[in-house]
Amino acid sequence: MSYTIPPPWEDKIVTSEEVLNQIRPGMNIFVGTGAAEPRTLVKHLTTSNAKNLRDLELIQLLSLGDALPIDERYARKYRLRTFFSRWVAEEAVTAGRVDLIPSQPSRIPWLFKSGVTDIDAAFIQISPPNEAGFASFGVSVDVARFAMEHASLVVGEINEHTPRTHGDTVVHVNDFSHLIYSTDPPIYFTRWPVDTVFDKVARNVAAIIEDGSCIAFFIGPLFESLARHLARKKDLGVHSLMMTDALMDLIKSGAVTNRHKARFRYKSVASYAMGTPELMDWLNDNPLVEFQGIDITTDPSSMSQNDKFITILPARKIDLTGNITLHVGKGNVSPGSGEGHEAFAGANLSKGGRAIFALPSRNLEGKSNILLSVENLPHQFTSRESLDLIVTEFGIASMRGRSIRERALGLIDIAHPDDRGELVRLAKEAKLLYPDQIYLTEYGHLYPADIFCTQVFPGNISVIFRAIKPSDEEGMRKLFYRFSDKAVYYRYFSPIKTMPHMMMQEYVNVDYGHTMSIVGLAGESGRRRIIAEARYALSTDRPYADVAFVVDEKFQGLGIGSFLLNLLINIARKRGVEGFTADVLVENKPMLKVFEKAPFPLHAVVKGGMYELTIPFSQNEPEPGKKT
Repeated sequence: MSYTIPPPWEDKIVTSEEVLNQIRPGMNIFVGTGAAEPRTLVKHLTTSNAKNLRDLELIQLLSLGDALPIDERYARKYRLRTFFSRWVAEEAVTAGRVDLIPSQPSRIPWLFKSGVTDIDAAFIQISPPNEAGFASFGVSVDVARFAMEHASLVVGEINEHTPRTHGDTVVHVNDFSHLIYSTDPPIYFTRWPVDTVFDKVARNVAAIIEDGSCIAFFIGPLFESLARHLARKKDLGVHSLMMTDALMDLIKSGAVTNRHKARFRYKSVASYAMGTPELMDWLNDNPLVEFQGIDITTDPSSMSQNDKFITILPARKIDLTGNITLHVGKGNVSPGSGEGHEAFAGANLSKGGRAIFALPSRNLEGKSNILLSVENLPHQFTSRESLDLIVTEFGIASMRGRSIRERALGLIDIAHPDDRGELVRLAKEAKLLYPDQIYLTEYGHLYPADIFCTQVFPGNISVIFRAIKPSDEEGMRKLFYRFSDKAVYYRYFSPIKTMPHMMMQEYVNVDYGHTMSIVGLAGESGRRRIIAEARYALSTDRPYADVAFVVDEKFQGLGIGSFLLNLLINIARKRGVEGFTADVLVENKPMLKVFEKAPFPLHAVVKGGMYELTIPFSQNEPEPGKKT
């Protein structure tokens, strides 16, 4: 090898055969996790025909490589016990060749410390030691130290490609019974290709994540795209089970400063690294990243100490009431139920935290991932009472505080447009929606997702603007009941007292062609409500549209009305509308002033106590409007 153990520890170096000669039948052997698997020792163990290697128990938190028993030939030699059924381990667990131990990740160290999980020997991959004899656990710091403390035989496999990482990773050669030189490279992972659908999902997820948030990352196509969309954020923090190539890119972009973290401030924290040789080189002696045990990275109380802690969990399926299933099968490295529940709890306990489940609207076979029920599917995530946000490439559905009916409508809104009609039918049959529920499924493909922006108004009031959806029925209804009698009269020209389901659902179902409606949402993250709405409807006899809008009285005088009018004008012009018309009561002076600020000439005629306004869109450079 290209390195040698510095004196006086040369006598600790032995061969793999010498290590295995000390193994006795029935021993429990801890094997380093994931990308830090001691491959040379494991390969010698699996290929050896030594008679003492019988009836062994290998314990590995996450199995990604050579320790997995690929067929029954290994049954007499050893049995693998693992805590995470992922990657190729899923098949072995399902086939009964591997034992799965369900557990919350943060509680696994206790199993080792308490002796519930017995350890006789520990095989650990480490970096080359320095002249003082100190090495590093490298890219896996889960429970290695606990396993070493309880094993009578501790073997360190020195791998020259293992990075020397910062954090709780330092270990001295005196802590090992023996050392061997690795003859195998670490387990590397190629990067996921950027997927168009996942990129759209990631864009919607990124829209939720605010500057200063602390994020937890996993591995896979969603996170490969998400890192790119988050690169324009500011002062992000990282408290994550995994460090990946995508997360490396995000940190290198400058978006991550960890400035606002309460724990490990100015440091990105992880327990594992999974990725390419480039990632491993970047992690070597990198002071920006600290590796800590899973009792810290996965503990909900530890996560929640960071304000605005955001966990993003890839989902496989979701039903219309909010039940979720997680991914299964070969090639899957997404979080399982244990990691998911702890990350979910950490986000819910964090001040301003968000728990986001993200998934494409359809699977690779073109079938809907949003179903009436997931009752008979495996890997269920049963915390629908605490669900927060669901994201697909078609939008974001908020679950927090929503009724089953509202959840169903919100999830149908973000299903694939071609699946929405059938979901509405199934939901009506299951009594999840009103029998008379209106849902214009034929306009699903026409939803203008590009109409989405955020504007900050005086008083640091941030308002999100987007096109209206059928699931906005309850939000619009609540907006109506916050109006004063005068505001209702100004908007509807009559003293309307109620806005029942039938009237409101007709109002929120628009075709986005003949009618366009924009809503404004304000409030703290997770508690936003509709505070404004503007719409236009095309005239039948000329290329003009009639326009009307309303702003919650608590938010008037901030310029929201003017912003909405200008937004509608820009949208209308792009769609070939040549001008707006509007009717405004003579006594409604504030609304008249909004129209006077329009960027095009304003023509007003008074008839029957009402201004009949016309705003033709000039092809010339617009100027502030004036009454004529």
